[in-house]
Amino acid sequence: MRVLCLGIALAFSASTALAADMKLSPADTAAAFKAAGFAKKGNRWEGCGDPGTAAYTPGTIETVRDVNGDGQPEAIITEGSSYCFGNTGMGYAIVSKQAAGGWKLITGGPGIPNLLATKGAGGWPDIEIGGPGFCFPVERWNGKEYRLHRHQYEGKACRPR
Repeated sequence: MRVLCLGIALAFSASTALAADMKLSPADTAAAFKAAGFAKKGNRWEGCGDPGTAAYTPGTIETVRDVNGDGQPEAIITEGSSYCFGNTGMGYAIVSKQAAGGWKLITGGPGIPNLLATKGAGGWPDIEIGGPGFCFPVERWNGKEYRLHRHQYEGKACRPR
């Protein structure tokens, strides 16, 4: 399972590297983490409430880029913890900078997000949510929220067990 998760993490890294990453100011970084529900504890951002297990990885901004083509940056934030996220060992949040300057949580949960080329309303990419197994949910933005759209494995339709 460790190899599968590593492969998914590498796919996530490759898919998010398709566009040049932007840099956030310290104020935008803090606002993005806060919008995702994280709190600063010492020099790190924590969100899930892990009690300090050895495998815990604090919040990290994995990528910052305009994923929906509206001219505003989105940030993909990840956090690692089997205590909080089970066998997947990772959770994510996608936050978007709004035209007025604030940040808004778009979606998040347990799993490893993989932004796909297919799109939902407003140019938002579909998100394959990886984890253990071989049939992953794909969520699509409907204009208000991300909702389950289909399941797939390596781009092909599948049925979860």
